[in-house]
Amino acid sequence: MSHNTFGHLFRVTTWGESHGPAIGCVVDGCPPGLQLSEADLQPWLDRRRPGTSKFTTQRQEADQVRILSGVFDGVTTGTPISLMIENTDQRSKDYGEIAQAFRPGHADITYHQKYGIRDYRGGGRSSARETASRVAAGGVARVMLAALAPGLRITGYMVQMGSRGIDRGRFDLGVIEQNPFWCPDAVTAVEWADYLDDLRKSGNSVGAVIEVVAEGVPAGLGAPVYGKLDSDLAAAMMSINAVKGVEIGDGMQAAALTGVENADEIRMGPQGPEFLSNHAGGILGGISSGQPVVCRFAVKPTSSILTPRRTINLTGEEVELITKGRHDPCVGIRAVPVGEAMMALVLADHVLRDRGQTGGRRGVIVARQP
Repeated sequence: MSHNTFGHLFRVTTWGESHGPAIGCVVDGCPPGLQLSEADLQPWLDRRRPGTSKFTTQRQEADQVRILSGVFDGVTTGTPISLMIENTDQRSKDYGEIAQAFRPGHADITYHQKYGIRDYRGGGRSSARETASRVAAGGVARVMLAALAPGLRITGYMVQMGSRGIDRGRFDLGVIEQNPFWCPDAVTAVEWADYLDDLRKSGNSVGAVIEVVAEGVPAGLGAPVYGKLDSDLAAAMMSINAVKGVEIGDGMQAAALTGVENADEIRMGPQGPEFLSNHAGGILGGISSGQPVVCRFAVKPTSSILTPRRTINLTGEEVELITKGRHDPCVGIRAVPVGEAMMALVLADHVLRDRGQTGGRRGVIVARQP
């Protein structure tokens, strides 16, 4: 199966299936001489791993990452970095009933139509289990970014669950890791807990919207036509399992603005140009402006639910199907660290691409002396 690699200079290839012996990735293009150990990667995987609360799948995976290559004496060598995560808590028997039937909302039917064969145990490559590999690779990208773009910080959080959004007036980054939803609004987090608990107990699920912000992004990343930073971000976020929409900056809401409202005005500050707003989400003409890069993506409701749904089987017979197993009632919760990882991977690739094309050269804006 092709198309398992993304990136240009900082390239990541993921491998493995949900119920295979292991999953992992190969990161190619990481510069040599960077301090890197499994301890640098594990905290990011711990944030994504299943079974951390009653609101996520109860599959118990330690998600312990192993570095198999590309590091010597704790330092990157510039050769491919191979990472492996063993699967230790598969329950393939939960999927026996769907071996001959297609789960509504899943990729079962399209995989069969394309390849004529599919791994029905948890969806194989289409399983969200694959995203653990991305998070591990994102940890490598963060190490590289810390060296080449110091001060860059990536933060993800959930801003909407179902139809219930946060109150931006109560936005507080300090509470994001104090609730199971990565929610920056403590009041809304409590409301979400009651709402999702009812859905979970009724065998239902719900979607979510995740926002990922990268601060300290240097101006000049991206290219104006086929290498736009925002188009690469959109493709990266859309590649995450269950994502059905992506926005940069104001996104779809920009269509409701006038030109006067939408244009981010610029003034000259003591350290250079300063923008008075950020409707563009930190990207103009496909190139970063130096403002925070803001990206949002919408995650559909988990398709694996205990409510019977109508479908067909391999012989075309119409049947009702209940998807058994251990599933997230809101897959958007664990999508937060995945979104952060994809932001890191795209930025790492663009930092290297910019260095290769311009060598760090930048246009200078000099304030007129009084």
